[in-house]
Amino acid sequence: MVLGQPIEGLKGVARAKTRQKIPVVLTREEVQAVLQGLDGLYWLAACLMYGSGLRLMECLRLRVMNLDFLRCAIYVHNGKGGKDRVVTLSDELIVPLQRHLENRRQTHDKDLADGLGSVYLPHALARKYPNAPTEWAWQYVFPSSRRSIDPRSGVERRHHFDEKAIQRAMKQGIHKPVSCHTLHSFATHLLERGMDIRTVQEQLGHEDVRTTQIYTHVLNRGGNAVVSPLGAVLSG
Repeated sequence: MVLGQPIEGLKGVARAKTRQKIPVVLTREEVQAVLQGLDGLYWLAACLMYGSGLRLMECLRLRVMNLDFLRCAIYVHNGKGGKDRVVTLSDELIVPLQRHLENRRQTHDKDLADGLGSVYLPHALARKYPNAPTEWAWQYVFPSSRRSIDPRSGVERRHHFDEKAIQRAMKQGIHKPVSCHTLHSFATHLLERGMDIRTVQEQLGHEDVRTTQIYTHVLNRGGNAVVSPLGAVLSG
């Protein structure tokens, strides 16, 4: 029905199929060039997105408690599809992240000394845990450099870092149409190294493995990344 009027003669008409687009994937050298063009929080956030397969908002919404340095893991809550998952934390980022959090802790302590330091908590958590908004574990890993008034509550606090600023920084120094999502080249690079597709699917939080299979279409190898057994036979 359109504008309240029934439409006749549409029985048996098939829905148009959504055209599947092959994603823009960077080579390892191009990822290296992108990362070398970034510094500070931009570099650290981009490394996390590439190294752990995080989406932009999954990265920016990370809380301190979501980082597990002992297990080299990151706990993603309410990620793609509203689901939780655990992804790998690269060994190379442990020390930079720990140093970043040390500086971040000093800023948080100063906010507390100013009578502030609370952070937004979703889903009525603030009511359930009244002390949680000011606790260190709940603070954003990537907070804004400035405090602002939260329009939802009127409370002065630090929101997470501005996603648009990171997107702008990502577009520098490379000819391909690069965005933060392009760092999902992580998936293709894992598959190139022989990682099984189900593991990559879990890392990215794809509900359907067919979504992950898109990244096999741009591998440097043919045949959907199937590794021929001939080499093992000849060398054995």
